Amino acid sequence: MIAPGVQDFEKLRMSGSFYVDKTDFIREWWKGCDAVTLIARPLGFGKTLNMSMLNCFFSNQYAGRNDLFEGLKVWEDPAMREEQGKWPVIFPSFADVKGSTYAIAMKQIKTALVKAFSAHAELYQTDIFLRNEQEVFNRISVDMDDIDAAMSLHMISRLLEKIHGKKVLISLDEYDTPFQEAYMNGYLDELLAFSTSMFVDAFKANRSLERGILTGITRVNDPGFSDLNNLVLVTTTSDEYATAFGFTEEEVFGALEQQGFGEAEKQEVKDWYDGLAFGSVKDIYNSWSVTNFWIRANRTLTRRTPAATGWSGSCCAPGIRRPKVSLKFCLKAGT
Repeated sequence: MIAPGVQDFEKLRMSGSFYVDKTDFIREWWKGCDAVTLIARPLGFGKTLNMSMLNCFFSNQYAGRNDLFEGLKVWEDPAMREEQGKWPVIFPSFADVKGSTYAIAMKQIKTALVKAFSAHAELYQTDIFLRNEQEVFNRISVDMDDIDAAMSLHMISRLLEKIHGKKVLISLDEYDTPFQEAYMNGYLDELLAFSTSMFVDAFKANRSLERGILTGITRVNDPGFSDLNNLVLVTTTSDEYATAFGFTEEEVFGALEQQGFGEAEKQEVKDWYDGLAFGSVKDIYNSWSVTNFWIRANRTLTRRTPAATGWSGSCCAPGIRRPKVSLKFCLKAGT
């Protein structure tokens, strides 16, 4: 069974759906020892699924869930098996932060943060917090002010370390969605001021942080983000993790064969969408497009037309047959 659009790793594995094994990304990232990693990839290349995969692997909420990874590449490494389910992980997503005003966007950001914190029931069941810690924790809600919101990731990290005796991992998916909406709606400066404070507090000044990872479509070129000098930036021009997002041609052709397609369909996929180059690795295919090819009865490759944004919309506008050309132009332009 093929499950297009499923971005929850546990759900995908438990359903027995077809899965192209990307779990070696877990090992590659973990052994790379980056303090904080920001990975930028276009839409449709499996960023959210990979972040869900990382959460399922490292989070102590998935302790003992060997069944999700047995038979996959990461499970071939005995040292990595020892890391499964051992870490407190904070896993927010800003995918739904699309407010037309700063106030709406901030409410959505606070909602996303509180949702991630609420996944840790132990925060609400302990009595080991000091009085001042409890006071700050009690203020963390969807109605908290911007100052408390900016420091909330840092604060929750400290409290989780206190409970578990281990530093935390923070995985932030679609970190840049709020910036795209802010740019389009005229409140980018306000949002950057808040976000710079939050990111520096969470990813640089946070002594309870073991490792951090962020994913998005773009990088934010703002002077305030230069304070995050511990961040390793991985873009489409980088060799790091080049095959971790999207499908290689070998994976595409192998999967097509498993689905009963022949040489004609392989050539059709290659002619229609022959992939992007990530770093020195060529022909990385959009996983959303290829997956939809597999499931369509008429065997017609479909391409997702991403929602236009101020930074990337011009690269992916309707009618552009080969988006990689336009994306390369945007990269050269510094967007």
